[in-house]
Amino acid sequence: MPRYLIADSMPDPIPVQLLQKLREVETATAGHLRDTGFMDGGLRPVWPGGPVVGCAVTVSISGTDSTLLHHITGLLRPGDIVVVDRLGDNRYACWGGGVTNAAKCAGAVGAIVDGPATDPEEIESFGLPVWSRGISAITTRLANLGGSFNNPVSCGGVPVHAGDIIIADQSGILVLPRDGAEAFADQCLRAQEKGLDRIHRVRDGEKLGDVSGASRMVLEALAAQ
Repeated sequence: MPRYLIADSMPDPIPVQLLQKLREVETATAGHLRDTGFMDGGLRPVWPGGPVVGCAVTVSISGTDSTLLHHITGLLRPGDIVVVDRLGDNRYACWGGGVTNAAKCAGAVGAIVDGPATDPEEIESFGLPVWSRGISAITTRLANLGGSFNNPVSCGGVPVHAGDIIIADQSGILVLPRDGAEAFADQCLRAQEKGLDRIHRVRDGEKLGDVSGASRMVLEALAAQ
């Protein structure tokens, strides 16, 4: 018999005020400030969609099977991002046009699949940003093998819990625990303001090394040799 492990409840939505801040955060800015929580670069957008921010709902399914994935599309809510752990499979595409349509109609804002997707043109036509490890014409079936929903998974080399914050854009995907998320968002927004100031100063004629302080560091090191 197949074994399904499904959490009793859905994670709480992200508070609106926090969500508004997080939508302004770029993953590349976050990458200047922290090293952890970033999925590996093998996960790329199926089409140039995004950026997206949302609440992680987690799915774990294996090999040829997408039965549970079809089921949970009926449980999705506005603002959810589906995070799919494929348990190491990189051959069978569990995510395609039909699943994209169902997730989009439920209000999901994105999906991250640690494996291939299929139907890239159809996915783009539905306008739901999806990240995957590439494209495959070999698809999953309703094999009814079991799986897990809203329990901890691994995606892109990062542990993901239901309710975690996902920030995904063209530069990468960040998994952010809710604790401390608002303070980190504020830190990122301050850093982005400084980055804009740096851009304007260089455009006005200053040297990047002078603005960033890199030239001072190099000259001091040379003087001390």
